[in-house]
Amino acid sequence: MSTPLPQEQRKNLSWKNYLRLCKPNVVLEMLFTALVGMLLAVPGVPPLATAVFGIIGIALAASSAAAINHFIDRKADAQMARTENRPLPKGQLSATNVLAFAIILGIASMLLLVLTVNVLTAVLTFLSLFGYAIVYTLYLKRATPQNIVIGGAFGATPPLLGWAAMTNSIDPYALLLALIIFVWTPPHFWALAIARRDEYAKVNIPMLPVTHGVEFTRLQILLYTILLLIVSLLPYLTGMSGLLYLAGALPLGFLFIYLAVLMMRNKSDRIAMRTFGYSIVYITALFAVLLIDHYVKFSL
Repeated sequence: MSTPLPQEQRKNLSWKNYLRLCKPNVVLEMLFTALVGMLLAVPGVPPLATAVFGIIGIALAASSAAAINHFIDRKADAQMARTENRPLPKGQLSATNVLAFAIILGIASMLLLVLTVNVLTAVLTFLSLFGYAIVYTLYLKRATPQNIVIGGAFGATPPLLGWAAMTNSIDPYALLLALIIFVWTPPHFWALAIARRDEYAKVNIPMLPVTHGVEFTRLQILLYTILLLIVSLLPYLTGMSGLLYLAGALPLGFLFIYLAVLMMRNKSDRIAMRTFGYSIVYITALFAVLLIDHYVKFSL
């Protein structure tokens, strides 16, 4: 008869700790944009099995990348108020457990995508995983204040992955969806970085507010939100979407610009966090409007 594990050890092995490694809120947002990519890729309802296995495979890869991020950043996380309660800094999981968990998820993702979806999606997903977990987290994050801009290319891929899962191709419209997320990423994250600049400075991570100051970063956020509004019009201008999408994209974009202007006038971190919160609403709503427009168009 086996000896029961001590209570503290059982706590350390809790599935909740492993779930937190996956950054579920971030992954769910990524999966939503991947699903939109899948649905936009076909005129009607996509093949159910391919869609389900594709979403699971992408989710496993994103979770693997998140866990590797936890592993690499464990020392910095322990010094930042925003991250000090993560499983590794709190000692709820060992570094070995986290790394093994990430590797298992990554391998499972690749096998599932290759065997049930297509090789192209598996390759693109692997490049995204490697780019975010290794190139961005291990190198770019600590090498340049443009870390978010360059690294944003890896985080922008979910709709491209979803589209590739359905069509086994890299479509220009899928790249357009990725471009929207790519341009959205800097103002999204820099707003948070302004509010958390002291923490980033403490652990020597060269986020833009740390290296170039808050005023410069606020200006960059404003410029990027203007660029984002322009880029967000491309689905309509290229014929990918119709007037319904345009009617949603314009007010969403102008509100983002308004908040960026408000950040220029009001220097409080509260406004920065408000902008960060809206940026999540923005990208979710924009992709939701894309989807609604798509199905309304094909139902007429």
